[in-house]
This record gives sequence, structure tokens and C-alpha cells, in this order.
Amino acid sequence: MTQINRLSKTPLYHQLYEILNGKIRHGEWKPGDMIPPESKLSEEFEVSRVTVRQVLDMLANEGFILRERGRGTFVTQPKVEQALMRIVSFTEDMNQRGILPGTRALETRLIPAPADIASELQVQPGEELALIVRLRLGDGEPMSLEESYLLHKTCPGILEQDIVSTPMRRLLDREYGIRWLRARQVIRAIPAPRHLARILGIQPNASLLFIERVSYSTTNTPTEFLRLYHRGDRYALYNELKG
Repeated sequence: MTQINRLSKTPLYHQLYEILNGKIRHGEWKPGDMIPPESKLSEEFEVSRVTVRQVLDMLANEGFILRERGRGTFVTQPKVEQALMRIVSFTEDMNQRGILPGTRALETRLIPAPADIASELQVQPGEELALIVRLRLGDGEPMSLEESYLLHKTCPGILEQDIVSTPMRRLLDREYGIRWLRARQVIRAIPAPRHLARILGIQPNASLLFIERVSYSTTNTPTEFLRLYHRGDRYALYNELKG
């Protein structure tokens, strides 16, 4: 659909949504492009500005466009859809999508386990943990931040390993014989704190998909507690359900 059909029973706002959404999906409007202002869209498609604003709100709520006060409205980068059916490494996920993965190590140190994390890992508070904080990049753009808390006694010396170019899953398997059997996780939507927004290149209070995950080794031992902060404008999580 490229034009409004006034003889159609389909509401004008829905027709306009399909037209503008199609321009994005088919690449006529590319990521980073500024789309025409409301007044021009209203004139081009001969609909009210109220209708145009309604459609732009729909596209913004679905993450297709971003409206920046004082600058205009821009097409966003397409979201990465991530299934929730199996444990997959960031590097593997990006490679499967044809996106160049990248990693920056932001922090590596040994810490005593805080009470909440100790409870998740079923150890005593104060147990030695290896904390690894990494920024994950897709084609050079920040995608997510990972905070990994590993039981150091199960992977001694891991902070001296190559945690930038080697996927953690492969490193744990190769150097320590640790393989993941299962994981459980909780997902929430949160506003980006100022310090995370700065690292991820987004506005403060922008939406983040926040995941807390406990991964269990093949001995069914909780070994890693992971906090993931995914950019809400770049990630969509999905699952398939059977009736």
C-alpha cells in the first residue's frame, strides 16, 4: 500500500500506519533517516495532523522511530529479536544474524559475594566471586551491558584469561570444563540510570530490558549470576507458546 484509499472500510489511521511502516520495512526510510514533519505528511496523504500524530505515536511505541525534541523524528535501528528457548552466547547470537560482535571489558576484579547474589548462588555471603563487566557491541554500536558474577573457586584465574575476544561460554568449557545445563531468569523493563545511559549511548530513563539470570553447570550447581541490561530500542525478546 502506497496511497490512502478513501473508498476502503479500513480506517485512515490504519492505512497510513501500513504505508509509513512499509517505508521503513522496505528500506525507503533507512535507520538514521529523518522522516518528514507532521505537516508535510498531513499534506502528502491528505489526512489530519491528529491522524498523523496518532500513527507516529504507534510507530514510536513499537520502536520503529524515535522522536527527539528540537531535532525531529528518526528511523531507529532494527531490533534484534532474541528467543528465550535456550542459552546462547552474545557472540554466537550476533554471528548468526550477520552482525559483527564486539566486546569491551569495563571492569574485572574479585569481590566478596553480597548477600543477595550469595543467596542466588547458594553460597555464604563473602564467598569470593570474579566480577566481569563487559560492554557488548553490534557493528560497533553499544547493544547491552553484562555484569557476570562467577564463583571464583570453580574458575580460578579467570580474570587473567582473554575475556574480550573469547566467548565466556567457550572459555569456561575449554579452561575449566564448565558447561551450562540450564538457567533461570527474570526479565523486567526498567528506566536507564544515568551512568548506564552514558555507557550505552542512550538518553537517561530510556527503556532497558533488565535480565537477572542464574546459570547451572552440568552438576546442577549454580555457578554464574548474570545481570544483563539490553537497550530497549535494539532488543526484543520472544517466546513461542503452544495452546
